[in-house]
Amino acid sequence: MDTIEALKTRRSIRRYLNRPVEKEKIETIIDCAHLAPTAINIQPWEFIVLTDPKIKKAVADETDYGKFIKDAPVAIIVLCKNVKYYLEDGCAATTNIVNAAHALGLGTCWIAGDKKPYAEKILEIIRAPKDCRLVSLISMGYPMKTSPSNQTKRPLNEVIHWESF
Repeated sequence: MDTIEALKTRRSIRRYLNRPVEKEKIETIIDCAHLAPTAINIQPWEFIVLTDPKIKKAVADETDYGKFIKDAPVAIIVLCKNVKYYLEDGCAATTNIVNAAHALGLGTCWIAGDKKPYAEKILEIIRAPKDCRLVSLISMGYPMKTSPSNQTKRPLNEVIHWESF
């Protein structure tokens, strides 16, 4: 799948087949994540890959809108060291994860982390170092079904502005 097609067809997926994701695919996806743009090349990110059902359930139980994490074959937690641009860098890495996964035939859903009240508890569950911030949680697996999104995006002519607003 080429890049433009991947970007135009990726959708959030919350239901997955009961099929493991190959380790090589996970490593390719994390490799893409760690190649994301980063302010001053600090590369503050760390990636926690969860496949253990007990840990996924513990994480899912803490969330408000991420309960389906427990049913995903894989969850990836994006952490960043608490540097000035941790959120921008971590979001760039998360974007690479969801797009790389889609290009490899996997579905994902980006679940918020940084500003959520459960962030500290999830950091405790995964035993993250004290200098890390939770940027995002990503469920991942082979999609139960793929269908066009029923959500429409605002038309390009409503969001593009030339030279000024």
